[in-house]
Formats: sequence, C-alpha cells, structure tokens
Amino acid sequence: MVARLATAADPAATQDRVVIEARDLARHYHIKRGLFGAAAVVRAVDGVSFALQAGRTLAVVGESGSGKSTLARVVTLLEPPSAGWLRLLGRDPFAADAATRRELRRAVQMVFQDPYGSLNPRQKVGAILEEPLIINTALKAPERAARARAMLAAVGLRPEHYTRYPHMFSGGQRQRIAIARALMLNPRLVVADEPVSALDISIQAQVLNLMMDLQAQFDLAYLFISHDLSVVRHIANDVMVMYLGKPVEHGAKETLFARPRHPYTMALMAATPHVNPERRGKAQIIKGELPSPLNPPKGCAFHTRCPFADQRCTAEVPALRPLDGRQLACHHAERIAG
Repeated sequence: MVARLATAADPAATQDRVVIEARDLARHYHIKRGLFGAAAVVRAVDGVSFALQAGRTLAVVGESGSGKSTLARVVTLLEPPSAGWLRLLGRDPFAADAATRRELRRAVQMVFQDPYGSLNPRQKVGAILEEPLIINTALKAPERAARARAMLAAVGLRPEHYTRYPHMFSGGQRQRIAIARALMLNPRLVVADEPVSALDISIQAQVLNLMMDLQAQFDLAYLFISHDLSVVRHIANDVMVMYLGKPVEHGAKETLFARPRHPYTMALMAATPHVNPERRGKAQIIKGELPSPLNPPKGCAFHTRCPFADQRCTAEVPALRPLDGRQLACHHAERIAG
C-alpha cells in the first residue's frame, strides 16, 4: 500500500518524507596537464543544493558537460563529494560505517541510458533480476524467483520473458527490464540518467507512464536527468537547470515552464521543438559552444553566450537567490523579465 502523502500543513511529516538532501554539494577533479604543466581543477559539480521527497521527481537538465551525470554518481554513492554534504534517509553515507553504507546503497538504485548496454547479454532475464537479491539478501532461490516474476508483471512483461535473453527484446522492453532490476531491492530513490533518450518517441511515452505508475505504487523519489525538456515537462515536479556544474535556475516545473527567468533556461526552451508554431522561437536561441570546464569564464559562466551580459557579468559570479517563486543565479533577471 502506498504511504499517505504529507500535506503542506504537516511540516514534520513533510520533513520525514525527505529521501535525499544536499547542501552546497561539489565534486572536483584534479587533472594533470603534461609532465611540466600546472595541475588544473575541473569543477564538475559546484554548489548544488536540493531536497527530494518520496513520491516526487526532481529533473536535472542542461547541455552535455553541465555536470548532470557527475551529480548522479555522487548521489548514487559511487563518488564522494569534494565539498558540501549529502544526507540519504537522514544519514551521511560518506561518514557512516561500512554496514550503514551498504544499507544506504540499497536504498538508491540507477536506471541507465542504454538499456541493452546495461544488461548482461549472457544472462537470462530471471538471473538479471535475481542477482541483486543474491548479493544483498539471504532469500532462498524460490523466494528470489517469485519476487523476480512479480516485478516482471509490475513493469508490464509476461511470465515467459523470465527465461529469455536481453537480445530477444525490443528497446522499450529492455528498459522495462532495467527498471525492474532497479526496483528489486525496494529502493527509496531511483536515479534515472537519460532513461528514454535511446527509445523511439512512441515508446518513450509508454516508459515514462510506467515510471510514473511505479512511483505511485512504491512511493519512489526520482532524480531524473535529461536534456529533453518535453520529457521533463511530462514527468517532473521540480526542475533544476545546470550550467558548467552550477545550478542557474531551480523551482517548480509549472513556474519554470510558464515563465523562465534565466537566459540559459530561456534558450533551452526555445530550442525545444513545438507543434504549435506560435510557441516556436519566442526566446533567443543559444549561440556558441559550452566553454571548457578546464578554463571556465570569469564572473558568470554563461556570459560568453548570453545576449544580456554586461561588464558586471564578466567580473562577478551571480549568487543563487530567491526570485519569483524559484532560485535564480542571474544579475539581470528582473530586467530580462521586464
């Protein structure tokens, strides 16, 4: 049975439903540049803060190189943060003992972009689904098989699929298998890294609807990474826009889509295809390439591509501040909106 959702008038219950929380989270890499070259620092994630409750979806969007996948690696406990802190189920996984860290790792699972590459082609579907149970539980073989078959049914696959190999399925079916595997340990958080970008458009909607149904059934929190704003609009509750490792706009989906305030968010939405010609090209489309993370621009990182940039933007880094119902990092957001 799905747990009762907390209401806005019940702040204690709302806090109890927070699955993961991050404050000023950063992940930096030190890169050597040749034998005599000075070391460089890549700030792949730099100052990310969010809180995600059970039953809700936070979408992280941005171009390739904006830090989305690095954030996913930190959230899934594959890499420790360089600064800031992370709380999963109220505990710090990187300061916990080995037993606690193992328990917390079970609470967060991942769905990858390529459904075929993420599945072992030498294993049958039943073995793929049972493997997390073999590693993390003491269940006997009949119990593991029963849970695997039940999860196959939950993702819309038939009992006979249990004994087939991944190459015998379509892309959409393989992604259903990958989703089923991620849910075998009853996680609280699922990190989905571009989970539908490799699928046909018609199949994308089916997989997204399945994920939403499973979220309601199991009371899951989703961290959904995507560059496709049409997909984000369908599944997300909140959206965080990242640029060169920093969040530039963060708020409720309805707020950001109804009235984006950061020039980068405007550009991303302008580049999204629309069937309605009246909605095409209302914002200026972004120009130029993403700067190198080894040598990011001074001041606002977006100023080299921003049509509204001035001298202040080239010298001063904009702080993330509350404005118009969202968090925003732009010196001229009020002027741009006007």
